[in-house]
Amino acid sequence: MTVKIICVGKLKERFYEDAVKEFAKRLSRYASFDIIEVSDEKAPEQLCSSQKTQVKRCEGERILAHIQSGEYVIATAIDGKMLKSEELSEKLSDIMLSGKSRIVFVIGGSLGLSDEVLARADFKLSFGKATFSHQIFRIMLLEQIYRSFKIMNNEPYHK
Repeated sequence: MTVKIICVGKLKERFYEDAVKEFAKRLSRYASFDIIEVSDEKAPEQLCSSQKTQVKRCEGERILAHIQSGEYVIATAIDGKMLKSEELSEKLSDIMLSGKSRIVFVIGGSLGLSDEVLARADFKLSFGKATFSHQIFRIMLLEQIYRSFKIMNNEPYHK
């Protein structure tokens, strides 16, 4: 099993990097794991609708360049489906049982994901209506993936 996270932007603070490294270490017991960071598109604060679309499209092209055929893609999106931890664990288990051995999670930039990335996704996952920085969200996603593997293996997880 391989889990890959493709995300827009880099971690800027050391404590975020430390948290990611810790979860990567924990996940290594269950799957091979990789994080691919693609650069965010530089843009002014105030953008019109067409400029926002163009920024997302450029970031989307960078994301799609790292997705291979046969990979199961889970896009994180506010309008995706919200799953409890147990449901996410079951979803990942079902994906693996269906013969997919490579799961890719995608985290977009500050404007979200392009239509092209969303169209490529096999599933859209939401963590709710709140907006999080990509740095915090990356750690939250890693924690949920780790928790999913613990649940799959009937191992205790501190609540």
